[in-house]
Amino acid sequence: MSTASENDNPCIRCGACCASFRVDFSRDELASELGQVPDGLAVKITSSLCRMRGTDHAQPRCVALMGTVGQKAQCGIYEWRPSPCREFGQLAPLGWGDDACARARRRHGLPPLSQGAA
Repeated sequence: MSTASENDNPCIRCGACCASFRVDFSRDELASELGQVPDGLAVKITSSLCRMRGTDHAQPRCVALMGTVGQKAQCGIYEWRPSPCREFGQLAPLGWGDDACARARRRHGLPPLSQGAA
């Protein structure tokens, strides 16, 4: 369950990163391999590597992303998201993003987040 501060955090509700970058992760993170990422949302790339569906398209958009980027977006598997998504979102509790975040937001016509942005 999300807390009020998570719901107010612009990073968590933005979704620009989920519609900008390829997401590759270890096959060990798949549910069938005792991980948490639902197998149906990933494409097996090699014997040890998977990719979130939709993130390798010309206009990337993770299959788990729900809603409209920059307005009201959320990860449909937030609790089970792969490690690259967890690592990228480490700044989320602070309410601001890094250079990769700014690039993703710019790609969608959004201004960069600033610390304390609401």
